[in-house]
Amino acid sequence: MSYNNPIRSDDPDSIEKLTGKLTACKERQEHMKAVNAYFRKTGTINGCPDLSEQERVKLERRIAMRFVGSDVPYPSYELSGNSAEIRRLQQRIDQLQKERDVGFAGWEFDGGEAVANTENRRLQLFFDEKPDESKRTMLKRYGFRWTPTEGAWQRLLNDNAIYACDRIDFLRPTDGQRPTQLQPKVPQSAEQER
Repeated sequence: MSYNNPIRSDDPDSIEKLTGKLTACKERQEHMKAVNAYFRKTGTINGCPDLSEQERVKLERRIAMRFVGSDVPYPSYELSGNSAEIRRLQQRIDQLQKERDVGFAGWEFDGGEAVANTENRRLQLFFDEKPDESKRTMLKRYGFRWTPTEGAWQRLLNDNAIYACDRIDFLRPTDGQRPTQLQPKVPQSAEQER
């Protein structure tokens, strides 16, 4: 499993990639448990059907050196660390899925429009005229960046983007509500599962 290639939330295939990573972690967890069970039963890892030759040699070295906590081929800290990674990945998948299922709504404000671009996973702000220096500074402070190719100020579309818009007065919707009040609500069944 490679931790060097992070999966970005704005990747269109992020849920699928995270699910693959989660599956690999679960398989590794079961593998480690099976090897430890075989070792406890037989006192050796020779003949363990779940081990490749390279992994067997590596584990024999570890057992021979008797590192702290290595009274089994896979010490408890490896199992608990992998278990924590499984929980973290599951929470991240659940959060991304919630954001996709609920969706976000755009709004009009004085001098422009906020668009929830779900395809690109961006909250985009389109202004009728170029914002003045103080407005640009405020947008930058809250994580918005100018994107010439889109002709918009934008940031990653998530709950935090909507909360940031709540704090910027000139982005208040024309009907007087706050941006967070315009967003679809999480279905009751999803809230009750927590």
